[in-house]
Amino acid sequence: MQNCRRCIRLLGVVRQPHTHCLRPSLSVASDFRRLHRSTLQFSRKRPETNVSALFKPVQVQANANDSEDVGSELVGKLEKAELLKILNKFTQRREIKSLCSENGLDAYLQQQAFGSFRRYCIEAENLPVDLHITFSDITQGAGHIDDIFPYFLRHAKTVFPHLDCMDDLKKISDLRQPANWYTNARAITRKIVFHAGPTNSGKTYHAMERYLSAKSGVYCGPLKLLATEVYNKANERGTPCDLVTGEERKFGISESSPANHVACTVEMTSVNTPYEVAVIDEIQQIRDPQRGWAWTRAFLGLIADEVHVCGEPGSLDLLQKICETTGETVEVRHYDRLTELTVESTALGSLDNVVPGDCIVCFSKHDIYTVSREIEARGKEVAVIYGGLPPGTKLAQAAKFNDPANSCKVMVATDAIGMGLNLSIRRIIFYSLIKPTMNEKGEREIDTISVSSALQIAGRAGRFRTQWEHGFVTAFKSEDLQTLQRILAQTPEPLKQAGLHPTADQIELYAYHLPSSSLSNLMDIFVNLCTVDDSLYFMCNIEDFKFLAEMIQHVPLPLRARYVFCCAPINRKMPFVCSMFLKVARQYSRNEPITFEFIKNNCGWPFKLPKTILDLVHLEAVFDVMDLYLWLSYRFMDLFPEAANVREAQKELDEIIQQGVFQITRLLKNTEASQDGEISSYAMRRVTHVKEPRLPSSTRGRLTERLLAQGLLTPGMLSELRKEWDAQQVGSASSTAKENQESAVDSDDEDNFSGSGRKLRKKRRK
Repeated sequence: MQNCRRCIRLLGVVRQPHTHCLRPSLSVASDFRRLHRSTLQFSRKRPETNVSALFKPVQVQANANDSEDVGSELVGKLEKAELLKILNKFTQRREIKSLCSENGLDAYLQQQAFGSFRRYCIEAENLPVDLHITFSDITQGAGHIDDIFPYFLRHAKTVFPHLDCMDDLKKISDLRQPANWYTNARAITRKIVFHAGPTNSGKTYHAMERYLSAKSGVYCGPLKLLATEVYNKANERGTPCDLVTGEERKFGISESSPANHVACTVEMTSVNTPYEVAVIDEIQQIRDPQRGWAWTRAFLGLIADEVHVCGEPGSLDLLQKICETTGETVEVRHYDRLTELTVESTALGSLDNVVPGDCIVCFSKHDIYTVSREIEARGKEVAVIYGGLPPGTKLAQAAKFNDPANSCKVMVATDAIGMGLNLSIRRIIFYSLIKPTMNEKGEREIDTISVSSALQIAGRAGRFRTQWEHGFVTAFKSEDLQTLQRILAQTPEPLKQAGLHPTADQIELYAYHLPSSSLSNLMDIFVNLCTVDDSLYFMCNIEDFKFLAEMIQHVPLPLRARYVFCCAPINRKMPFVCSMFLKVARQYSRNEPITFEFIKNNCGWPFKLPKTILDLVHLEAVFDVMDLYLWLSYRFMDLFPEAANVREAQKELDEIIQQGVFQITRLLKNTEASQDGEISSYAMRRVTHVKEPRLPSSTRGRLTERLLAQGLLTPGMLSELRKEWDAQQVGSASSTAKENQESAVDSDDEDNFSGSGRKLRKKRRK
């Protein structure tokens, strides 16, 4: 028999059992199970194990609400050992595990919840009165062990709050109909025009002509360079146009009088402003694992009478399928290449065969440096372009190469030339066909260049209305030529999916239901719970977002501000930029303005001309830090008040970097010379004290260069380390002279050195 809990709640004290309590305890459990099945028959399918592992348990404090031991007064004290036996038996019952599954607790969550419930019951000095009496009934044979389940379930929902809101979470992350997110665009009848063609076919030109002739328009481009080019051309042709990028705003008329035309990067596209004509460039980027969501958002959300889309023909099928969900049709205009492009039958073979108008395409900075130096060693001036350079430096290098009167006739570049720059190239030479990429899981892969990328880069040769209207393509290595010919003979695979990304509003709703979860954890849960129409869409990679979220997790920030910070365009491979990002976030969290003085003190103002490649890499990182400041200044204007000063300093820095790139071969020579000098002085100091095996200079140099290039060391830090090393050596010279004589080692015999070193260490310990 058991005491009635309903009576306990009403009267507070029970001295004698009541007649309606006199029933077999097993029937209580069976009644509960029946009631449970009838009331929870609409519960959703339990989460998959890998999803459940994302939910972090909330720590439950014992005795939070029970300061007095009422249970002991009613039915006596409980023995902890007996309590532990009951709990262990409870967790092992098959019926209990089945009930857990029906309530959304899979094997992982059960294990976590059982452990938490066991600790709670054993460590609590005073259990809740109803749970205390239930345990007492079981120990006295008046209750059944299954009677614990309601209390366990209550505890489990406290530990895992998502159990009560899983349906809500899944509704929030239902992304099957993204077209319906943009009600203003769905309220009008849009004309969709797809300009399909390869590189150098004039497709964007025709779309832009319609844009410039319209009463109002917006151009959405993949790069700041392209948006700036459209901004300049529009204003030169008498069509006032504003520029909007993540880091910059420029006005065709004035700040107080916005122009009817806007040129912007695709992420900055407004889906709330109506236009007559919208142009979305490079639509094939809609499949990009990191940025594809921005093209999807622009294509679905632009409020424009005409939406002109430019890109590869392989994008057509996907666009038509998406338009079926919006009730729109696609008008297709095909374009052919305006100039001839020939794949040569022989590889370049040697840099001696480089001729004016050649552009050698590399896929790593190391190859850029190597090829540039070897070409200049042959007496030919080189223009250099790679992704890490500031826009102004890229344009300066392009102008230098394009100028017929300039002595520079050869370019060495990465695939950054694939879009955004107008170049007069006679021949594209692929130095390699292997390119590092990022897959949909955010993992780095090294694979042969894709058909789409190869055609995009090769198409830069032979530009219409330049001195090289007939373009050529070849490989540097003869073994790559056949592969290149096969790749260029193919057409790009049709696009199958468009990217999506969780919005700030969706993540805020998640945070409301899961207040104890970190932003990175919320993103993981969202991605794993979201429902996407796989026939049309995919969830973009969020690894960069999560990387930044985890970096500033310990910084106290409001959720909306934290989300914005994590959207910042930062290259996480540059530690100096990441460390500055963290410093800025900390300053912001203290509600202290991030001033120009703050930037100067942390970035080494005033800037000097780079003397080595390492100096140049550091200046590029500083430029990115200033970009970060400007990006944040448009989102948090009150705490980033000196954008104008930072922009002026950035222009000055751009000019310094330009001068450094113009002398890149000299920087490479200085880098090697400084490394050799460093190694020589290091060796001399070591000979003075104890002979050790000499490290090859190339190994020592590569390590130093890698640390500096990655931002783990700065030139200033390296100088300080040298001073500290010198001081340590001077201080220990006298005390170690005798031991050094006794333990002299042949520096060319590593085995002897290792053995003597062990003896010396043993002797010192004694």
